Amino acid sequence: MTPQRLLIIRTSALGDVVHALPVLTALRRHFPQARIGWVVEAAMAPLLAGHPDIDELFVVRLRDWRRRPLAAATLRELRAFRAALRRFAPDVALDLMGNHKGGALAALSGARRRIGAARRARREPSSTLWINESVLPRGVHAVDRGLALLDALGLPPEPADFGGERLLPAARLEPPPEPFALLHPGAAWANKRYPQERWGEAARRLREATGLPTRIAVAPGEEALAAAVEAAAAGAAAPAPAPDLPTLVALARAARLFLGADTGPTHLAHALGTPVVMVMGPTHPERHGPYGAVERALWHPLPCSFCYRRFDEVKACLLDVPPARVAERALALLH
Repeated sequence: MTPQRLLIIRTSALGDVVHALPVLTALRRHFPQARIGWVVEAAMAPLLAGHPDIDELFVVRLRDWRRRPLAAATLRELRAFRAALRRFAPDVALDLMGNHKGGALAALSGARRRIGAARRARREPSSTLWINESVLPRGVHAVDRGLALLDALGLPPEPADFGGERLLPAARLEPPPEPFALLHPGAAWANKRYPQERWGEAARRLREATGLPTRIAVAPGEEALAAAVEAAAAGAAAPAPAPDLPTLVALARAARLFLGADTGPTHLAHALGTPVVMVMGPTHPERHGPYGAVERALWHPLPCSFCYRRFDEVKACLLDVPPARVAERALALLH
């Protein structure tokens, strides 16, 4: 039976939401008459707001709700969220998270078919208790593993399509700026952050070779990182405020090139079609690098590579990637 109402469950973070976009594109292509909903955290909702392939966006505040589970506001918001899900009444819920949070949201939706990754492929294996159809993932990259869930709906494997042109189509810089490279120096893990002085040197080398200036996307709380990059760049880089997702999309869409770590903004730029150079440390480029373009990732292999461990300082896997190599890869993409 052709599903009439489909629900995507991928609440956060930015990179994970971006990696789920090909699932949305495929669902809309194969089920053009279906209604499609998406459960997403409030912080990520602006990226999906007004998306032409999404009929209804269900916004959650799970972090806030966990902090104050018995507060009157939390209980009121939970009731409203559950009522909205039940009105939507999905036939199928796709748990793209593979943990108890995603599985519980799928069950809460009341969907008859709750599809998710098989136990051994889930981040929290015991969370299979929430789903009733499990799928063994295909491929290595997070994008392919998400698309594998569509096997349960009988959809054929197809090339991933992020639909970058449908993400906030009005988010553009006006008037169009002079050509520039965009750098995002932050990352959620300290050991994913390429040192600021090295980003500055890479920007300086890029400017010397091409005349192309670098703009540093300054997210809230990352002002010090941007200032350190600017100081090291010796006039080759300047800050560009990026206080919200629409502004970041506009900057990334306008840039000739995007420089960053394994972090959401870099994956977003790649989805938008902007050439990226991703400097990677503790994570594997074939699993979390630029999808379909592993050659745009830079890393230094070590016996301890791809440990997926968080540390409070940068390790050798990043420190052994010289700025000259970053600039060289950027130049190759520009040419």
